[in-house]
Amino acid sequence: MTRPQHFGWFLARGFGPHGWGHPYLRWNHRWTEPGLYQDSARTLEQAGFDLLIIEDAPSLGSAETIDLRVRHAFGGPKHDPLLLAPYLFAATRHLGVVPTVNPAAYLPYTAARQFATLQHLSGHRLGLNVVTDTGSARHFSTAPQLGHDAAYDRAEEWVDGLRSLWRSWGDGALVEDEETGVYADGNLLTATSHRGEYFGFDGPLNAVPFTDGEPAIVSPGGSGRGLAFAGRNSDVQLALAPLDEQSIRAYRRRIHAAAEAAGRAPSDVKILFAIQPVLVSSPEEADRLVAASAHPDDAALLTIACKQSSDLETDLTGLDLDRPLDRAIFGEHVSEGSIRRLVGKHEPDAPLRAILASHARLGRLTDGSGFVGTASEFADRIEELGEWGNDGVLLWGDLHPVTVHRLLDDLVPILRRRGILREEYVDGGLGANLRAF
Repeated sequence: MTRPQHFGWFLARGFGPHGWGHPYLRWNHRWTEPGLYQDSARTLEQAGFDLLIIEDAPSLGSAETIDLRVRHAFGGPKHDPLLLAPYLFAATRHLGVVPTVNPAAYLPYTAARQFATLQHLSGHRLGLNVVTDTGSARHFSTAPQLGHDAAYDRAEEWVDGLRSLWRSWGDGALVEDEETGVYADGNLLTATSHRGEYFGFDGPLNAVPFTDGEPAIVSPGGSGRGLAFAGRNSDVQLALAPLDEQSIRAYRRRIHAAAEAAGRAPSDVKILFAIQPVLVSSPEEADRLVAASAHPDDAALLTIACKQSSDLETDLTGLDLDRPLDRAIFGEHVSEGSIRRLVGKHEPDAPLRAILASHARLGRLTDGSGFVGTASEFADRIEELGEWGNDGVLLWGDLHPVTVHRLLDDLVPILRRRGILREEYVDGGLGANLRAF
């Protein structure tokens, strides 16, 4: 039976040079000005999307690899998405806006106060995509870089700290009684005193309590520690996994088990799988694109090598395509997970050409090998995900009018006819809309 699902947009490039490297750059939008993003946010709201998540990487990497990050604008520059959020709130009435934040960059009291302010100003539509990128943390402190799990420990202490400050105003503390002249009852405020492993601060917070809930917490990550963090803290999990039934059900079981271990209900965490479809006008055009991608030329492989070089902060562009990839070229700053994502299932003696070509190849929606197809075929796929219990999807791409309309113009009417995509919002902000079904 068809069931409604939640939809979001993942702005994968972040607050960066949208259109760069694409023909639609000639639309002459200015990526440093809010109008580009406001136009697209209004379209997402008209389409019934719950939220917009804005990726961020506050670091350009090490001094030795900065050129790899900025040469083709894959890894930078990026402006701060938190400061873009008010412009998007001003342009919309219901859409949730979720900038990426790194706990290393914000002291808990400052963060709790700023985020509380945005939550009030937006009508309770703020979310926080909590990312524990350890490499970026060196810009905010001279302390030694934390390991993977320790960074999650710090993030957990940070979220706990924010919530303790947001909740430092007890029920009834805000009186607002004009007859008695009492605005607030200080006896009902909690004098928080936190002295933890990573943070120390005192409360209470001097921002007033929320009427429609706290900012939604979003998290990515597929490690055991990352999933445990999501189970304990997150309202939305940004999920990356193979989109077959077995993988989706297994991933959801892990998140739900983590939520239950933390004393929460499985339904408290909405799991949204990130997908980057390529929608075309006909099945024949989809077949043509897939066939053409099977044998990428050297120029296409170089483009992929440039992007991978930025992500891995390791120059792949000068390597011999027909020799095996020497993994010794990757420094300690490159995680094993990132290397595995590059190499995939290839054997150690596989030539670099074969590895890069696998990233160039496309697959068809109809046979489950990829995400090229028509809007109707993609709707079939989303409907199938719903039959497996899926909560929703995050569509992945630039926040540019061309990319947004290219993906949504034909898709939205189909999803609405099938009862998969919401027709209207409920009152109460992002949290209320996430809980609506």
